[in-house]
Amino acid sequence: MAEIEGPLLLVGCGKMGGAMLEGWLERGLDPMETHVVEPSASSLAPFAQYQVRHYADPATLPEGLKPRVVLLAVKPQMMDGALPSYRRFVRPETLFLSIAAGKTIGYFERGLGEAAIVRSMPNTPAAVGRGITVACANGRVAKSQRDQADGLLSAVGEVAWVEREDLLDPVTAVSGGGPAYVFLLIEYLAEAGVAAGLPPDLAMRLARVTVSGSGELARQSREPAAQLRQNVTSPAGTTLEALKVLMAEDGLKPLLTRAIAAASRRSRELAS
Repeated sequence: MAEIEGPLLLVGCGKMGGAMLEGWLERGLDPMETHVVEPSASSLAPFAQYQVRHYADPATLPEGLKPRVVLLAVKPQMMDGALPSYRRFVRPETLFLSIAAGKTIGYFERGLGEAAIVRSMPNTPAAVGRGITVACANGRVAKSQRDQADGLLSAVGEVAWVEREDLLDPVTAVSGGGPAYVFLLIEYLAEAGVAAGLPPDLAMRLARVTVSGSGELARQSREPAAQLRQNVTSPAGTTLEALKVLMAEDGLKPLLTRAIAAASRRSRELAS
């Protein structure tokens, strides 16, 4: 993880904020340099051993605090009420890093003024260190600050960067919502197994382990997904018959294309 020269301020310690905090602490972030604003004391219970500095209200933050990074991890619908409390930390040396879906760089610039801002879109596998986050920086972000953001985000998985903020809309559709599509696949795969005669418990077990194992195989393999698919598909075999249905003109590809387009469109609407 990139070295942080000075305090880190985490605003919000819900599922995503907590996953990030866990990743940082495991990688050696100094808990005495870690300040967390979170109304719910129970959210900090898993980190009691680290003795991070906890504040229920931003008004109680130390007067002389000068964080090098302010990570905004509150829910998007709560951001309007939360953001004004952190305007006092704006200075060239301080990076504001947001993981709030739908809140644009322009939104933060209006709320904070002349701040260095990175907007990012993580996904829920970050909770197990297998997430992927895509980030975009405004023009005030220095290279050293971008490196810091990359290091912080990589604590919960892979990181990619885009120069065009509008690309975060399809990113949200593909990777932000992607886990839900995979979980739906597990549900439907299990239901199809039951319809074919399997006991429900066994069908669900087969679906969950098959999907998670296939994902891990795809992560570790250097072969493209198409080749991995072909490796499973024997000529004139059972898998080929199923793929004829899934890869038909009205099969999975056009369905997913429409789904991603709908999610991208909604992401643009929420950001407007």
